[in-house]
Amino acid sequence: MSVEVHVRPVGLLRCNCVVIGDRETSTAVVIDPGGEGEAVLRWIAGLHLRCAAILNTHAHIDHIGANHAVKTATGAAIHLHELDLSLYSRMTEQAAAMGDLLPVSPCAPVDVAMQDGDRLRFGGIAIDVLHTPGHSPGSVCFLVEESSPQCLFSGDTLFAGGVGRTDLLGGDFETEIVSIRSRLLTLDDRTRVVPGHGPETTIGEERRFNPFLRGETCL
Repeated sequence: MSVEVHVRPVGLLRCNCVVIGDRETSTAVVIDPGGEGEAVLRWIAGLHLRCAAILNTHAHIDHIGANHAVKTATGAAIHLHELDLSLYSRMTEQAAAMGDLLPVSPCAPVDVAMQDGDRLRFGGIAIDVLHTPGHSPGSVCFLVEESSPQCLFSGDTLFAGGVGRTDLLGGDFETEIVSIRSRLLTLDDRTRVVPGHGPETTIGEERRFNPFLRGETCL
């Protein structure tokens, strides 16, 4: 079974919101509904899918801004790594650090505190949780092997030609590079990478051309 992957930039900072769908069961999960909650809900409805879960790669405000709207409308459970729970509750502080450019929405409670190695199942969708701290303490990537090729949703850990900034709350550059080398560069070079912002890439492209990683091999 091959899953559907739909990507749409949302919010002022154009966070890549992802809908992963299983057409056989009409089930979907939403990764990082960072803003424009009503538009995200219309998008899901237009795909004729039912949102079963909201997965956050990390707790920065530009990735969680529409959590409340989507959860309220669908009843979907919010999943976040346990090490980002304290960051999740500091939305007002995060907004101030970004010059109050982003709206502060109500903080919908987290239902599931994820851990490294969890396998999440929704309908026919299976998603592996890879803990990749550095951009934030609880940053994770999601790996879906059923897509062809397999697909990594890297949040703000790995970008096309770059890596996540580490000057925000909880960031650490050395930790981030170790996470990428030990958790992401172990994946097949053909792995499709959908980052939290910007264009898609592959693991092979980043291994060869990313200036932070060029020529790196896995640990």
